[in-house]
Amino acid sequence: MAASMQPINFRPFRLHSLLVPKHHSRPLIIRCSAASSTAKSYNITLLPGDGIGPEVISVAKNVLNLAGSLEGIEFKFKEMPMGGAALDLTGVPLPEETLSTAKQSDAVLLGAIGGYKWDKNEKHLKPETGLLQMREGLKVFANLRPASVLPQLVDASTLKKEVAEGVDLMVVRELTGGIYFGKPRGFGTNENGEEIGFNTEVYEAYEIDRIARIAFETARKRGGKLCSVDKANVLEASMFWRKRVIAIAAEYPDVELTHMYVDNAAMQLVRNPKQFDTIVTNNIFGDILSDEASMITGSIGMLPSASLGESGPGLFEPIHGSAPDIAGQDKANPLATILSAAMLLKYGLGEVKAAERIELAVLNTLDRGFRTGDIYSDGNKLVGCKEMGEEVLKSVDTKTPTSV
Repeated sequence: MAASMQPINFRPFRLHSLLVPKHHSRPLIIRCSAASSTAKSYNITLLPGDGIGPEVISVAKNVLNLAGSLEGIEFKFKEMPMGGAALDLTGVPLPEETLSTAKQSDAVLLGAIGGYKWDKNEKHLKPETGLLQMREGLKVFANLRPASVLPQLVDASTLKKEVAEGVDLMVVRELTGGIYFGKPRGFGTNENGEEIGFNTEVYEAYEIDRIARIAFETARKRGGKLCSVDKANVLEASMFWRKRVIAIAAEYPDVELTHMYVDNAAMQLVRNPKQFDTIVTNNIFGDILSDEASMITGSIGMLPSASLGESGPGLFEPIHGSAPDIAGQDKANPLATILSAAMLLKYGLGEVKAAERIELAVLNTLDRGFRTGDIYSDGNKLVGCKEMGEEVLKSVDTKTPTSV
């Protein structure tokens, strides 16, 4: 099904002057210490990781190189081990050299981490621990996960067409606090001699305030509606979350604030997803709800994400996992990683035209009927990871962005 060639609606972001209004074609430049109007050479750290990660990163690297060259941009890439790959090489999921290289770069592009091979490792030796350490090391606390149903893929959604068509929402997830990082945590024995495991959901006021402001700014420049998701009917941490979000709302009288319990939000996302414009929530709820929202679009293999801090490089990654069951079989969908590269250009480096080249190329490739297995439907052409990348490259070379 053909659609008009408009840039994908992943609106750009800046921590101090957030996203541009809906339907606005010219994005603002995100914070990045190395980006400026004259800087046309960037250092990019690539973290291929595990499973399908190396396959999709290879494709995205080629797309970045071509889009950059057409806009006079040079990239200097440095691949570093992380996750299971790093465990096998160095014995730790995030080597010091990898984190140091990432900190010194202009942006970081991650493939995927994890796999069955390391599932039984102790926690500090799990691939996922490396990702948490990377986020903490880069001080990226705001995770933006757009979920937009592209017209070419509306039939790929598991929801009815009338429910999925037109969905365009953004999940703003707090990334470095909450139960994933809270202390005390661990294992022990209770007063009855029973073994126990425990974690702590804890937030300081400043952590909630800063993510709330980002979410309000995001909503202000989108549809003017913000839904804060919590579990304030049960959890004290959520009661405090709601209290702080309401306090910050006083700074944004033009944004309509609503609240929703997380169990209801999970239901409403599949019942009536178009009711949402911008969602803000804590770390664990955002982790779950953004994955759920991804399936509205037809495949988790389509959605990128950006993790940003107040300074330094951002971390850009597809939201899908390492998919070890299809790794090395040329079955992976590289589009989420390609679109993460577009977010890297737009949000991380301020290179809007190069980003739009990639976004338009993805749309054009889908318009021409190319599909990987996860988004395939009758009447389209089934391709693998490499061929999908090759088709996107063809479109990058022919489609010209409209922004100036």
